[in-house]
Amino acid sequence: MTIRVLLADDQALLRGTFRLLIDAQPDMEVVGEASNGREAAALVRSERADVVVMDIRMPEVDGIEATRLIGRDEDLAGVRILVLTTFEEDELVIEALRAGASGFLGKGVEPAELLDAIRLVADGEALLSPAATKGLIARLLAQPAPHDLVDTRRLASLTPREREVLTLVGTGLANDEIAERLFVTPVTVKTHANRAMAKLGARDRAQLVVIAYETGLVRAGERQENDRSEAPAVGR
Repeated sequence: MTIRVLLADDQALLRGTFRLLIDAQPDMEVVGEASNGREAAALVRSERADVVVMDIRMPEVDGIEATRLIGRDEDLAGVRILVLTTFEEDELVIEALRAGASGFLGKGVEPAELLDAIRLVADGEALLSPAATKGLIARLLAQPAPHDLVDTRRLASLTPREREVLTLVGTGLANDEIAERLFVTPVTVKTHANRAMAKLGARDRAQLVVIAYETGLVRAGERQENDRSEAPAVGR
């Protein structure tokens, strides 16, 4: 299956460079280019893109607002957005994730890393650049969002296992790592994660991370793990 990529950046030279790189891949093709967020939101629909490589700093409508516009359109639920910027500021990382981005990379990324990132988010995984460490994301996402916080009552729809998987996804663990902890297969982990996404209305794994922090689920899970590790041994 060919990954259909839309490039959204106000620098024509950068778009041209990305196009040459992406079109040279046997499993990808560039289906359109946009110079601002408004054009990007329109082209995603008309060109049926799978992944948008989205710059944050663009005229008229920036990349974060364009990400929100795409995320609110139910017909575009399968579209993944990879935010690419020279501004790896804490607030922009969090704002991009809350807007619906699936990944975040700096423009200084190596070509192979960009291609791997496109494949990763196209497959529904979450991706953060090395500059956006787990600790940073945990600290900032733990702060209340300015509006529309996830209702914690929605977690009641999850089974105990789905809730457990969601907690571990929120800590940044990959499927293989979660499977090892829970003594199940990676396929089973992915099934639970997909069911959690469906129940919580999450577009992809990145949104599960946001939900896990905004509901306090990850912090609760961490406390429980700490409590168990500090509890005295019984039955020895």
